[in-house]
Amino acid sequence: MARITASVYTSHVPAIGAALDLGKTGEAYWQPLFKGYEFSKQWMKDNKPDVVFLVYNDHATAFSLDFIPTFAIGTAAEFQPADEGWGPRPVPVVKGHPELASHIAQSVIQQDFDLTIVNKMDVDHGLTVPLSLMCGQPEAWPVPVIPFAVNVVQYPVPSGQRCYNLGKAIRKAVESYDEDLKVHIWGTGGMSHQLQGPRAGFINKDFDNRFLDLLETDPEAAAAIPHIDYVREAGSEGIELVMWLIARGAMADAAGGPRPKVAHRFFHVPASNTAVGHLILEDH
Repeated sequence: MARITASVYTSHVPAIGAALDLGKTGEAYWQPLFKGYEFSKQWMKDNKPDVVFLVYNDHATAFSLDFIPTFAIGTAAEFQPADEGWGPRPVPVVKGHPELASHIAQSVIQQDFDLTIVNKMDVDHGLTVPLSLMCGQPEAWPVPVIPFAVNVVQYPVPSGQRCYNLGKAIRKAVESYDEDLKVHIWGTGGMSHQLQGPRAGFINKDFDNRFLDLLETDPEAAAAIPHIDYVREAGSEGIELVMWLIARGAMADAAGGPRPKVAHRFFHVPASNTAVGHLILEDH
């Protein structure tokens, strides 16, 4: 049987990708951020999964305001890096896992979650920046990736509770797959930030660290946070944090098992006027 062995949480700030691609990681501004991921890159090598299920949000590249699915799963064999207006990032093509992705879609839909099945889409910085942070800049990504896009761009967006419950359904789906695979689930986006209006550049370190605390010790309380609290406390783009709850709901304790082990935790501000949070949880 397949099993989820760990969850990874990280911001996916586009400027991080630019810093990597332009060779700026050694600059004083960026050094503290990338230092926080040194452990993670080695951990990824030491705990290499067979598949990564990567939860992210599309930034009007695969989807536009004409068509925005709430939850979309990529079932293709590969996904090209998206051109977000200045050319695609110089990173490898993302190889998918169509068999497991299709199985998860079947299982999760039968558990009454409506998914949009996407057989062709480009993937933007929301997916490729986390891969770069965890895997470096290789010639090929070390593992297949199942992209899972969540609408946190155009209201109405899914609640944290629904995302947490969806994570439980994804865990059940993975465990019903009959091939022996180790799967990591990643929740990306956030943390506190706002890109427009009078509060542009808003960051709330206290809220971000409380959220990380809840992910570790009380994910049900994190799932219960209402939308208005994300907007008020974490800025208009802080709503991306609901995607982290999908990954957290897929851990064993959400199904009555033991609480996961914290392998690594990191927090840094600023990175392009955004708070960067990072957490790795391992199931026993």
